[in-house]
Amino acid sequence: MAGVEEMVRNKQVVLKHFVVGEPKETDMEFRVGKASLRIPEGVEGAILVKNLYLSCDPYMRGRMREYYESYIPPFQPGSVIEGFGVAKVVDTTNPKFSVGDYIVGLTGWEEYSVIIRTEQLRKIETHDVPLSYHVGLLGMPGFTAYVGFYEICSPKKGDYFFVSAASGAVGQLVGQLAKLHGCYVVGSAGSAKKVDLLKNKLGFDEAFNYKEEPDLTDALKRYFPKGIDIYFDNVGGAMLDAALMNMRVHGRVAICGMVSQHSISDPKGISNLYTLVMKRVRMQGFIQSDYLHLHPEFLKTIVSFYKQGKIVYIEDMNEGLENGPAAFVGLFSGKNVGKQIVCVTRE
Repeated sequence: MAGVEEMVRNKQVVLKHFVVGEPKETDMEFRVGKASLRIPEGVEGAILVKNLYLSCDPYMRGRMREYYESYIPPFQPGSVIEGFGVAKVVDTTNPKFSVGDYIVGLTGWEEYSVIIRTEQLRKIETHDVPLSYHVGLLGMPGFTAYVGFYEICSPKKGDYFFVSAASGAVGQLVGQLAKLHGCYVVGSAGSAKKVDLLKNKLGFDEAFNYKEEPDLTDALKRYFPKGIDIYFDNVGGAMLDAALMNMRVHGRVAICGMVSQHSISDPKGISNLYTLVMKRVRMQGFIQSDYLHLHPEFLKTIVSFYKQGKIVYIEDMNEGLENGPAAFVGLFSGKNVGKQIVCVTRE
């Protein structure tokens, strides 16, 4: 689409330098630049989008360190950081996308982005759920919960199920899926407000504030006198160690994330791994992108559950890109209640 080039303001969040230790707002810089509303001449197969909602996810912390052996390369200092987002197409040289389409996928933390690698984008076809849900319930966190629960946990009706960071983007859905499957579900979270949400809004059988427990192993014994069949781990560290001490024979541990370890330059090892032998426990890490063949089935299932009122989803929305760094950093101290999202603009 050639035409007169129109320039607009483009707010951006840039990584200042590689991050060591806990991420801080000052590791990122808020800038205001300019963007063209046309794709540059000669760039084929690309789309130019206006970003609407950006997802704050703990895995992004891993991209802020100088480490090239991960499943996704690091951000580069001086460049705009990227993450999952919902955006609207404003110009296109790609026949698969039209102006006005809504898409979800990796985009820049800025008002306008040119996306050249469009194969990882998905056009939003489900329009009767809130747009922001496409980076939460129907986005990467939702798909992570779905894959982790059904593919990694091997759940059975009546299983004793424990999930940490239970009110977060992944935890809140995985707990509800476990309840729908007929499991007994307990979640841990970091505040009285979150515990109340888990029990009274998300329908967990029990929930506790781990910050008020002097001994996590004892706490889990109290909530699971018969032991844990499935532990869905979002935090690692001391909670993983405590769960291992409480597993039942042939228990399953799904390692989804380790938010307690993201900011530690010298992480401590796990002490109770011998229980894997004693109790014949299977512990497995996973990433949702290995299971993309299940994505259509996931969308169908979760949209159906949502429309029937069988699941709810809690979001924590920060307004304005300039508040993005604070929203992201807050993930690591548990400031967010529910799925943390930055609203760049509502249209």
